[in-house]
Amino acid sequence: LVFTEEDKYGLYSNLLFKYFLAEGIVCGHDLFVASAKEHPDNILKELPAPLLDDSYRKELGDEAAAVKSEDFQDSMKIAWRYQNLPKMETSPTTYTKFGHYYDVSKKMAPELCQSVKLHSFYLHEELPSEPEMKTWNMNSGYARLLQSIQRIISQEGFDGSDPQKKQRNVLRIGIQSLGSILWGDDVCCSDAPEDPQSLTKFLYVLRALLRKSLSACIITVPAHLIQ
Repeated sequence: LVFTEEDKYGLYSNLLFKYFLAEGIVCGHDLFVASAKEHPDNILKELPAPLLDDSYRKELGDEAAAVKSEDFQDSMKIAWRYQNLPKMETSPTTYTKFGHYYDVSKKMAPELCQSVKLHSFYLHEELPSEPEMKTWNMNSGYARLLQSIQRIISQEGFDGSDPQKKQRNVLRIGIQSLGSILWGDDVCCSDAPEDPQSLTKFLYVLRALLRKSLSACIITVPAHLIQ
C-alpha cells in the first residue's frame, strides 16, 4: 500500500499514479481505479504510452549514435596530452531491464487498455443508486468503495486465503485523492465532524483486504490531510 502526497499542482503524484496503472496494463494485471474527482475512464485515457522492446531499442540506438558523435567532437577539442589517458566509463556496459519505460508525451493505445480487465469506481455514479450506508460507522463513500474492492477480490479470484481454480493474477488498485472533500469527508471543513475516524477505519480495513489478497494499491492523498 503506497501513499503519495499530492503536490500543489497535482503533477508529481498524478504521474506516479498513472505510471503504476500503466505498468499494470503492460504486465497484464487487472486494474481497479477509484475516484471522486475524475472519472476513471478519463484517467485510463491519459495513461502514458509504453516504449516497447523494438521502439525502445531503436531509441537507445539513436541515443548511442548521438553520444558517439559528441565524443568525437569532444576528442578533437581535448589537449593532445590527455588523449592517451584511459577514459572513464560513464554508462553501464550491460543493459538489465527492470519494469518498462514510458513516453509521457504520448497516450497509451486504446487497444492496449482493452487487453486487460478494468474495474472502475466513480463515487458520483455509485452513491445516488442506493440508500445511505453506515457500514462500520463509516462515511458512506468509503464504505461503498470498500464493498466494491472486497467484491472484486472475492469474485475475480484475488483472495489469497481461498484456493483458486483459475490462473492467478494480480489486482492493481488506484485510488485518487482519497480523503478530499469530494468523498464527503467533513474532517477538514467541520468543527464537529460526523465521522471523525472514517478515513482511519477505511485504511485499516483496506490494509486487511490487501494482506489477504493478491493485490497492490496506490493512493494519492491531499496535502491538507497530512498538514
